[in-house]
Amino acid sequence: MESGILNGDTVVQWIERAAEVIGENEKTLTELDAAIGDSDHGANMARGFSAVRGKLAEHSRDDVGAILKTVGMTLLSTVGGASGPLYGTLFLEAAKVTAGKPEIDRATILQSLAAGLAGIQKRGKAEPLDKTLVDALGPAIRAFEGAEGVSLAEALSQAAEAARQGAEATIPLVARKGRASYLGERSAGHQDPGATSMWLLLQSLAEAAAE
Repeated sequence: MESGILNGDTVVQWIERAAEVIGENEKTLTELDAAIGDSDHGANMARGFSAVRGKLAEHSRDDVGAILKTVGMTLLSTVGGASGPLYGTLFLEAAKVTAGKPEIDRATILQSLAAGLAGIQKRGKAEPLDKTLVDALGPAIRAFEGAEGVSLAEALSQAAEAARQGAEATIPLVARKGRASYLGERSAGHQDPGATSMWLLLQSLAEAAAE
């Protein structure tokens, strides 16, 4: 997408790719969650994105906002635990920004991601370094915003790399939100599963944009 535009087809390809990647990493996400959570993050995310994939199979590609709203509503109703509301909020807030748009440019993508982060933080009350998915999404947005002079696909790739680093940087952190916070100091030494699934989601977006 050297034109710097994502259209409805690409957004659907992103979600389909995300469903594949999360399915492939279900066991890994579950193992990460087993150390500091309920052991169900992998299964919850895989079930949710599988349901989304089914919903989008016959979905119109003419309105990016409508696609993202369907993703958000489906995740809200199918993903259990805290992840459903948080990921649902991410997509629903992005849907508000992109409502009625057949394609979205770089500025709108940035605005959508920022709106999603703000929505997640409002709902979950999480701040940076709380050992949550915010620690992957926040760095990704900053990397995307700062990626000047490169293609959209490269900017999204840099954002995904920042998300990966952000997820890995949660390992030494003591959780201050979510079920992991119940463990206190014992939550340190483990990578946050939510930050990891956020990285996978953004990596899928970068891959879809590069096709």
